[in-house]
Amino acid sequence: MDTQRLILFVVFSFSIMMLWDSWQKEQHPIPAQTVQTATSQVASTTPVPTTALSATPPATAPDLLPQMDQGEKLRVSTDTLNVVIDTAGGDIRHLELLKHHDAVDKNKNFILFADQKPHIYVAQSGLLGNGLPSHKTRYTAQASDYRLADGAQDIRVTLTAPEVAGVKVDKIFTFHRDSYVIDVEYKIHNGGTAAIAPNAYYQLVRDESTPDGDPRFVKTYTGPAVYTDKGKFQKVSFSDIEKDKASFEKQSKDGWVAMLQHYFFSAWLPKDGVAREFYTKKLADKLFAAGVILPVGTIAPGAEGVLSVPLYAGPQEQEKLSKLAPGLDLTVDYGWLTVIAAPLFWVLSMIHKGVDNWGVAIILLTVLIKLAFYPLSAKSYRSMAHMRVLGPKLQKLKEQYGDDRQRLHQAMMDLYKTEKVNPLGGCLPVLVQIPVFISLYWVLLASVEMRHAPFALWIQDLSAADPYYVLPIIMGITMLIQTKLNPTPPDPIQAKVMMVMPFAFSIFFFFFPAGLVLYWVVNNTLSIAQQWQITRNAEQEQAAKGHGKR
Repeated sequence: MDTQRLILFVVFSFSIMMLWDSWQKEQHPIPAQTVQTATSQVASTTPVPTTALSATPPATAPDLLPQMDQGEKLRVSTDTLNVVIDTAGGDIRHLELLKHHDAVDKNKNFILFADQKPHIYVAQSGLLGNGLPSHKTRYTAQASDYRLADGAQDIRVTLTAPEVAGVKVDKIFTFHRDSYVIDVEYKIHNGGTAAIAPNAYYQLVRDESTPDGDPRFVKTYTGPAVYTDKGKFQKVSFSDIEKDKASFEKQSKDGWVAMLQHYFFSAWLPKDGVAREFYTKKLADKLFAAGVILPVGTIAPGAEGVLSVPLYAGPQEQEKLSKLAPGLDLTVDYGWLTVIAAPLFWVLSMIHKGVDNWGVAIILLTVLIKLAFYPLSAKSYRSMAHMRVLGPKLQKLKEQYGDDRQRLHQAMMDLYKTEKVNPLGGCLPVLVQIPVFISLYWVLLASVEMRHAPFALWIQDLSAADPYYVLPIIMGITMLIQTKLNPTPPDPIQAKVMMVMPFAFSIFFFFFPAGLVLYWVVNNTLSIAQQWQITRNAEQEQAAKGHGKR
């Protein structure tokens, strides 16, 4: 029994460390090192479309300077967003999510886009071609304040670029009710004498800083990602861009480009079936861009060309993302156990629809998981119960053989064989459940639905640690009770290890999301009840055998 529990302790401890380490590596690659040049911190190269996109000679887009131009601020308000568009470039420079609170100050809205240091994160777009408007062009607008009217389903903001060589360009933003999608459209009228074939670029510009309110002890991934049907979901770390080692599918007729951070992201979502080129680049010290270049098509003199690309900027709400674009739900990244974590979240969300409380949903999910693993758990606890019954006999063998390890081991194996007990029989059922535990950990850490989700009493955010450490302490108590249900190991050192383990893990779980600790408390409580019942039955069976022999 002591060997079995020691193995389980080592396995569980290793699993916790593996969980911690793998999440760190998966979600937070090594940050890019600062590279200084003698001439300038601004990148010297720009996204250039290949000949696969256009038969015309490619044009170069202007670089983004660390100090962005400032023009007139256009303010847009909907039921979900507060947005600021700058007429200098027509960039989206500021974006607030009205249905999500700031991580630090819950009286403020969460800000995703900002153009002021120390945090820079903006959405830009422009046309590639001589004289065509880019994110350095000064646009004009007919108003400076736009509000989604009651009963209206959308609102349009039109920016007009200066006319060059007879070419007129309007940049049109369309905001929708109850949506985080913003359509960004270019309407190009060729009033010149020659045909033009421009390309358009849509990019997300961000610094490498970690968002405010990120978990202190568990880092999550921040950086670009590209999705194509061929290459699937590919993260592109800032460090790889810095070292010019970024590897992803660059040419495609489908897919999207995104900028990820904990709980939220933005993404340009061109429609499938159109040739596109994805790119990433370093723009300045600690400032990076990820974008996509698309052809507008040939526009004859007197004709008009139109290109529209949706921009998503909001939370990683899984149920809605898969409807917007193929693979977009993969931005909620559960790591290498996605195959388990994704179904777990689906079940959890289905339960939540019925109870309308994520804490209660976690409790009910725990019960379902416990029922699903009941046969395995019962087998494990029966094995433990039989080992518990053998405790006195094992102690006698230790007293009989003393320090003769070889003879003691042989005698113990003979006893196990006689009693038809496998000393490691309880290990496998526990090992099978560990991936579920790790998957649920990632579900609770990565799902924005848990962010600021209250449970009851003092637990007002299931994604954050218990502020008063009550749940971790209760979890430690349940682990201690489980330890007491098992016989004390004959080895004094192992006995001390088993007694210290509940206290050690209780402290370790001080920093884990309250939702995960809630799961563990409920799971332990159900396990205690199950183990106590099975152990009592085993002891009664043993007692009945004893009476029968008399």
